[in-house]
Amino acid sequence: MARRPAAFETVLVHTGQHYDDAMSRVFLEELGVGRPDHELAVGSGSHAVQVARVLERLEPVLRSTAPDLVLVPGDVNSTLAAALAASQAQVPQAHIEAGLRSFDRMMPEEVNRVLTDALATFLFTHSPEARDNLVAEGVADGRIHLVGNTMIDTLVAMRERIASLAVPARHGLAAGAYVVVTLHRPALVDGPLLLEAFEEVRRLAETVPVVFPAHPRTRAAMERHGLDTGTDRLRILPPLGYLEFMGLVAEATGVLTDSGGIQEETTFLGVPCFTLRDNTERPITVQLGTNTLLGLEPARIREIPDLLAGGAPGTAPPLWDGRAAVRLVDVLADETVDWVIPAAGSAALASGR
Repeated sequence: MARRPAAFETVLVHTGQHYDDAMSRVFLEELGVGRPDHELAVGSGSHAVQVARVLERLEPVLRSTAPDLVLVPGDVNSTLAAALAASQAQVPQAHIEAGLRSFDRMMPEEVNRVLTDALATFLFTHSPEARDNLVAEGVADGRIHLVGNTMIDTLVAMRERIASLAVPARHGLAAGAYVVVTLHRPALVDGPLLLEAFEEVRRLAETVPVVFPAHPRTRAAMERHGLDTGTDRLRILPPLGYLEFMGLVAEATGVLTDSGGIQEETTFLGVPCFTLRDNTERPITVQLGTNTLLGLEPARIREIPDLLAGGAPGTAPPLWDGRAAVRLVDVLADETVDWVIPAAGSAALASGR
């Protein structure tokens, strides 16, 4: 958008839901996004607390800036809260990564995704099944735009810089000879499954070196259980910045995760991914053979060495090519597209530039 100043003026709002430097500010600095125009400093808290804080603090920003469109990415609490705030302010909105579904309403992210999509004027999807999900929920086809994966745009833009850092060597690791582990979802780390998962990761490390950058939530849970001590073959690291973390992932022999985004990044990089969940909102990664669902069963971590020996993973989906954002902005710049709230009687809200 910044490259098209005649068409767009942008205002960047950072909610501060992720506030740890390694999980937040470092991304703004490393990726060159620049300083946000508004920082809401929401901080940690329950779903209700974070949504309430974003609603309270974003409302005056919307009032003062009077935007024509609010653009929200992903499925975190801030995504839903910003969508609600825009809806209450009668501002059209666009959702990046729309249509992803795990069909598990026990996941807070699933509820965030469904509600955000219901409110959005523009639904930008990154794979064909997302459109199918939205149409099945009654979304008008004209609101859905397949543009590709914007997160892969970031990876493409940063790939040379990531490679130049030689991250595995800096950690004393041989490229293609270690496994990266990242686990953070409540279903896994907030209960007894964490103990079993950690024991299986220890067992895996006896076969192949493991590097485990621990999410703050996971680290706190590990400390409560006395699990935060690693070994030479199981290295537990603090959270890493984007460049360093992706430097490890890109050269790994495999990745064990419960993250949605990492399933996509490993797919693009051709690194086998093993997902410790019963479901995934990225089923295309499983269909293409780049991702294996292990279920919420830590004992299946034992299968990873044999699965790694089974051969190279499949290919990345179409439009995961580094130009998704360009296609997205092309849609918004199309003068034939109305920026209107998709509700009866809202035609008067059609926006100019």
